[in-house]
Amino acid sequence: MTESVALQSTLTCPQCQHQKRETMPTDACWFFYECESCATVLRPMQGHCCVFCSYGDVACPPIQQADESGEGTSCC
Repeated sequence: MTESVALQSTLTCPQCQHQKRETMPTDACWFFYECESCATVLRPMQGHCCVFCSYGDVACPPIQQADESGEGTSCC
């Protein structure tokens, strides 16, 4: 991974707007995430590969790398 890839993203729950900073894995995807405030289970929106790409302020590391290289890819 390049040095410019961010590994932290703030997830925002679409139900209650609770925010939590999380460390993104570089070797796995998060398909589900339970909001610690309202217990809503977040799943990726259609066309997104993971919860970070749908609800985070920073896309997952593989998508960041694809954007840098200009190559299209999904994280999983």
